[in-house]
Amino acid sequence: MTSTARTSYTLIPNQKYRRSNRHSRQHCEVMDTDPQSLSTLGYFKTLPLEIFQMLLNYLSVKDISMLCMVSKTISNRLITYISTPSGNRRLLLQDFHNIELPGKRDGSYILEHYRSLGLLLKRCTLLLPTKDRLKYIHKILSEVSCFKLNGCPSPLHCLGLQCYGVFLQILTAGWDELECHRVFNFLCELSNLPRKVQTVVSSKPGSARKLELRIRLFCRSVLLNHWIHRSDSAFWLTRILKPWPMVNQARLLYIIFGPVSSLDVVPREWLMENNARLLILSGNNICFTFMASKAVNGRAFELARLVVFLALVCEKDLYCMDWAVKMMQKVCKVFSTPGERNNFLQSVENAFAHMIMDMLQAVLSGDRDEEDISFLNLFHLVNAQANFHKEILYLTMRSNSNTV
Repeated sequence: MTSTARTSYTLIPNQKYRRSNRHSRQHCEVMDTDPQSLSTLGYFKTLPLEIFQMLLNYLSVKDISMLCMVSKTISNRLITYISTPSGNRRLLLQDFHNIELPGKRDGSYILEHYRSLGLLLKRCTLLLPTKDRLKYIHKILSEVSCFKLNGCPSPLHCLGLQCYGVFLQILTAGWDELECHRVFNFLCELSNLPRKVQTVVSSKPGSARKLELRIRLFCRSVLLNHWIHRSDSAFWLTRILKPWPMVNQARLLYIIFGPVSSLDVVPREWLMENNARLLILSGNNICFTFMASKAVNGRAFELARLVVFLALVCEKDLYCMDWAVKMMQKVCKVFSTPGERNNFLQSVENAFAHMIMDMLQAVLSGDRDEEDISFLNLFHLVNAQANFHKEILYLTMRSNSNTV
């Protein structure tokens, strides 16, 4: 009884096992050697699409982005997966307001997730033209309301725009300038950013405070904050500012970088000395453009006072006084007639005289503080006038010696 049972167990199953094993080996040899059965999918060809997508749920976003580099066919399958409802739910995390979840401190987990997602979509769309890449990516991200300029009801407590920013930073890293221009134009078209900027720069400060805040958050979080190199940030800031005249650029800069609590406040007018100091620090091109604008618009008196304050700042801050003289000389060439130029030069001398008299009157009135600032200002202004005219004399004498 025992022997019979053992014989039936060892003979019959062994024969079936050997037959099955031989068939399996033959099948593997065909798969390994027959070129017709091989494809860019490799062994994934044997899996139904549903099973393939189920396997992707066990991979991290970084692993999926590596997988899409294997072949164009696998990349197409991954694009299909991203577009499915399950892939959408898996990849488009929207915990933008729950930034203090256990183990996910400060929302860094979701920022890192969107960095990885940016790399994944960058690799998946690698072979597409820029226009088609942007359209596909917009189709994927269009359902995320917090990625839109006006999409989130609580933008100050939302990481949506920051996630969108790191996503775009990874996506566009290494793209040439022309492609980045297209990205910016595409974003402007989607967000209607130019029209919204037009609204805030042409209205009184604070009259569109909520829109000012949303423009600030969108520009900084999406376009400016995530770049490592200043040159990259400067590129995007230039794109934002370039369409607008200088006065609107200044207003827009204040909206983007100014204190949040003061966006609805009209600041007090700056002292002319501080205006002059800012122009010097802004560089020759901006300083000349600003001064030339006043010259062209017939504001010679304002321009003359500005020249005096430029000289005063050069004296106080120990800049070379010949810079102020050469800047005035360059501005003189903007005037269309000798009469206008002479009127401007006379206004410079009058401005020096009036300012010295005003400061002298403040000193003589006896209203002095502990630091005696009135007398110190007068001292600096007199020295500034002397050094300014000294440089003019040097320049004149050099010109005369060259013509003799």
